[in-house]
Formats: sequence, C-alpha cells, structure tokens
Amino acid sequence: MDSANSKITVLYEAPQPEEYLQLRAQTGLSLKSLDGAKIGLSNSIFAVILRQEDKLIGMGRIIGDGGCFYQVVDIAVDPAQQGQGLGKLIMNEITTYLDIHAPKGAYISLLADVPADQLYKQFGFDYTQPKSLGMYRLIAL
Repeated sequence: MDSANSKITVLYEAPQPEEYLQLRAQTGLSLKSLDGAKIGLSNSIFAVILRQEDKLIGMGRIIGDGGCFYQVVDIAVDPAQQGQGLGKLIMNEITTYLDIHAPKGAYISLLADVPADQLYKQFGFDYTQPKSLGMYRLIAL
C-alpha cells in the first residue's frame, strides 16, 4: 500500500512489546505493563501490524481460545496516519482471518470506543445491548 509519504507494509506478526506500549499510549488506549505485553503478545491467535519504513503505525490482534470464543483487541492507528483507511485495512485482515479460521458458531467480540464503533459496524459487528452488557475488571498497574 502506498501513502503520500512512503510505502506501508502489512505484516502478520505481533509488534515488539515496547513499540506496542508506545502505540497504545499514542492512541489513548489503556496502559499495560511491559511484562503483561510480553506475555499477551506472544499468546495472540492472530496479529497484523502496519509499518511505514521501520515505524509501527498500526496494529490489531485476535485473542481467545481458538475455537468457541475470539476477541478483537488492540485496533490502533498512529494519530498522524488516521483518516487514510488504515483502520479499515486492519479490520479487513482480521475479519478475513476469522472468516477462514473461526469454526461455525464461534462468538467474536470486541469493545468499541466511540466513534470507532462505526468502523466495526462496517465489518458486521453489532451492539450486544440490550441482550447483554459489557463488563470488565482491571488489575491496577
């Protein structure tokens, strides 16, 4: 893929833990520990990253049990690169993987920040409410 400045490379691998934490921080995602990032990234079912030259500018991952439940996480695009369709590119790679590999009946979920929910709706995701409500529990850093 070509952008205005230089070529963007799509790679099917998790980012390095340090750059993962940096992109999460740049995009306003919650902070994670380096130890947690190392463990989590290595346990991804699927990961896609976008690089411009050597810089990580986008990412997305799938986590879960690989059979019944999948969760789409870490969808992030460098703020300087947003508005160029890179989020759609990442989601296309993720949904293509799921369409090929997830068994029939698999439950695929994600937590959507507004306005990113509009992007996810384009890929067939819908709100769980009123049938269910998302909940979480966070272990503090």
